[in-house]
Amino acid sequence: MDPAKKIGPILKLLEEHYPGAHVTLDFGNPLELLVATVLSAQCTDVRVNQVTPDIFKKYRSAADYAKAPLEELSQAIYATGFYNQKAKSLKAIGAALVKQFGGQVPASLDDLVKLPGIGRKTANVILGNAFGIPGITVDTHLGRVSQRLGLTTQKDPVKIEFDLMPLVPQERWTKFSHQMIWHGRQVCTAKKPDCPHCPLLPHCDYGQKTGGRSA
Repeated sequence: MDPAKKIGPILKLLEEHYPGAHVTLDFGNPLELLVATVLSAQCTDVRVNQVTPDIFKKYRSAADYAKAPLEELSQAIYATGFYNQKAKSLKAIGAALVKQFGGQVPASLDDLVKLPGIGRKTANVILGNAFGIPGITVDTHLGRVSQRLGLTTQKDPVKIEFDLMPLVPQERWTKFSHQMIWHGRQVCTAKKPDCPHCPLLPHCDYGQKTGGRSA
């Protein structure tokens, strides 16, 4: 079915089943969300949320990250994995924020993607959840669910994002992202999607091909 024709029923079902979908990283300001999002790479949000309270107490500004010794910062974020690379990224981001934006996290996608290691996915997480600016966050879950539903045939996250933008009303972009991510985590999992119990099954290309059976 044409994606433009199926998106309406899909959006309705997502709202029915995931009305409270939201970002699962804990944060109190844009800088904290930026840091938490960097730490969430190859790590669960649950683990990140266990680590960030102490980090946020110690490093309160972009300048704090910029000035922090790498070894100290690596130790502070050790539990999130890939800590050496993440520490380098946080230190570089802190320095860039101080130099280019007066220590403040910019509320612009074009400016956010200028920061070291920040792509459109992370930028849209920050914009949508810290600034209330709609954005579609294409992580592995949203990408997989979109492909299975038949909303896109693309594999590149940026191309998937641009396929979805004209389909989904702009004011729904952020919540749609959360709902699709939650669905991907809970039902449409990578290895064994629970097709028999999927509310989106009638509108899913993948589910129709498999006859609604779990893979």
